Amino acid sequence: MSSVMDDPALERHFKEHNDAVTCVGFDPNGRQLASASVDKSLMIWNLAAKARAFRYVGHQDVLTGVEFSPCGDLVATSSKDRTVRLWTPSTRGASTGSTASTAFKAHTAAVRSVAFSPDGLRLATASDDKSVKVWSVQRQSFVCSLAQHTNWVRCARFSPDGRLIASCGDDGTVRLWDTSTKHCINCFTYYGGCETFVGFNSSGTCVASSGADGSLKVWDLRTNKLIQHYQVHSAAINSFSFHPSNNYLISGSSDGTVKILDLLEGRLIYTLHGHNGAVLSVAFSRAGDLFASGGAGGQVLMWRTNFDTKSYRDVLQQHSWRSTPDPPPHVADIHPRGPHLHLPKASAIQISPAVADTRSTDPLVVEFGRSARGTTRSMREESTRGAAEPPLSQTGGGGRRRAEDEEDETGQTRPVGVLCTHQSGLDSTLQHIVQQLDILTQTVSVLEERLTITEDKLKGCLLNQSHVLRDVRSSWARRRTQSEGTG
Repeated sequence: MSSVMDDPALERHFKEHNDAVTCVGFDPNGRQLASASVDKSLMIWNLAAKARAFRYVGHQDVLTGVEFSPCGDLVATSSKDRTVRLWTPSTRGASTGSTASTAFKAHTAAVRSVAFSPDGLRLATASDDKSVKVWSVQRQSFVCSLAQHTNWVRCARFSPDGRLIASCGDDGTVRLWDTSTKHCINCFTYYGGCETFVGFNSSGTCVASSGADGSLKVWDLRTNKLIQHYQVHSAAINSFSFHPSNNYLISGSSDGTVKILDLLEGRLIYTLHGHNGAVLSVAFSRAGDLFASGGAGGQVLMWRTNFDTKSYRDVLQQHSWRSTPDPPPHVADIHPRGPHLHLPKASAIQISPAVADTRSTDPLVVEFGRSARGTTRSMREESTRGAAEPPLSQTGGGGRRRAEDEEDETGQTRPVGVLCTHQSGLDSTLQHIVQQLDILTQTVSVLEERLTITEDKLKGCLLNQSHVLRDVRSSWARRRTQSEGTG
């Protein structure tokens, strides 16, 4: 376990893409990292230092999205070629030299995103044809279309329980869809321009959206209210990701930075530099100990989180003791807590890794599908966790090249240096304690204010009730007097 509020550290970078990296995503086991690119290829990186990397080619245009299935046995990609592909990397696929994938001719325009449902049985896709479509993975068939957006739909995501789909688009709206009724049950409108990305937190109580104006909004689905608004980037936010603990959020922007927000304190805590050009995608691993970023420079950077002080396994264990996954209090109960407006602070730590000077041992890349781009195969149920052996034609034939490959696999990756200044452990611990005390003090003050307001309302209600009773009694008295007078 790392010390309190350690700085995030750059661990590795991957450079096999020939063009901008548009999307990144970790597999559920934390053993692999997938990246999609403008170069029309999907790369799957094995995070173990000895393992090969795999390149899959089959799309005819820019890849726009990538995601592992919840079990990790499938990878879905979306593309501007209007298709979605399901990939099953396997030894059989490698030996035949074909693209072990299933293609869905999904939309009539470019597909902007793809996402698995939590049970892995459905896919949700968003497209420039102004629709969100749902697909059956097992039947490999279309299920339904959700069409109320009035402009391009940039992103669609399932809620953690699979009952909702959130979508956003260039019409400036974030829509919530009921997956059982197929109806739009809520719509959040932001008048700042296009919405570029949307996502749920891990408990499903909040949904966040980012805009082309550099804004990031967090909505509470239980109250249907905007509870947090951040304006920390100077250009469009292209992607963001909630930490599994729901305490942090990372965002990637066209301003070339990755920023880390503390959602409990409502402020920016880190700004990371290292990409040459826009940052197009960011993603946390399922355990939250790693996060990755990809950008216009064609590199994928993998970072060690470090700043999360609590293991996500501990959080899950605590949740298992509760009757509900996310009982109150919630972040809304202590918001707002101070005079700040969620603007970037001078205390934000600038981490500037010299990415061009780092040296990571480049893995051996095995390419699949280049000779049969237009073909598709039915889905298989082999797992991607085992490293597939390349065919003899790719290894050059013979034991000499294979022996060289084995020697390459035994090479160790040297650590990547990050230029950052660490404070002493004691100072950072004391500072953290002071911050927590400040939060508690502000929380108590907010609760006292709410209690005072509640008492005032109760007094007003009692006073009104006494006035009403007095008026009723006087009315009864007048009626009785009038009845006696007429009698």
